[in-house]
Amino acid sequence: MYLLFAFIIVPIIEIALFIEVGGAIGLWPTLAIVILTAILGSWLMRIQGRMALQQLQASLSTMNDPITPLVHGAMILVAGVMLVTPGFFTDAIGFALLIPPVRMAVFRFLRGRINIQGFQTNMHTGYRGSDIIDGDFEEVQPTNPNPGKPSGWVEGPDRH
Repeated sequence: MYLLFAFIIVPIIEIALFIEVGGAIGLWPTLAIVILTAILGSWLMRIQGRMALQQLQASLSTMNDPITPLVHGAMILVAGVMLVTPGFFTDAIGFALLIPPVRMAVFRFLRGRINIQGFQTNMHTGYRGSDIIDGDFEEVQPTNPNPGKPSGWVEGPDRH
């Protein structure tokens, strides 16, 4: 049902809005608005995407639940796709998803419909004592007075 909405109804809404807006302000201003919203949306998506990535890294480094930053990052990505797609309806959805309170409301709506089991990581935060071997080394240059004969450390091919 949702795919029907996305692939049939949304383009019909976009075409109707293009006709209405283009009839009201003209062709070139309409195209300029579509291009400017794509540029502005890309810029805003890049800024908010960086912030979402920093929040995700912070939650992972402190071993907190990363679900909220991941969902915000995914919604910012969807917003960017909507803003780059030509149209006024998709631009409105894209700009709405770039507003943090709107994202939180969408997240609360989705969280009520999705069952999240938990979060687990396999990262080790410290060293175990048996994994560390302490030692020193000294590099020794080979000194073989007889270059064609074995060094004395091993037996030559003629000795068994």
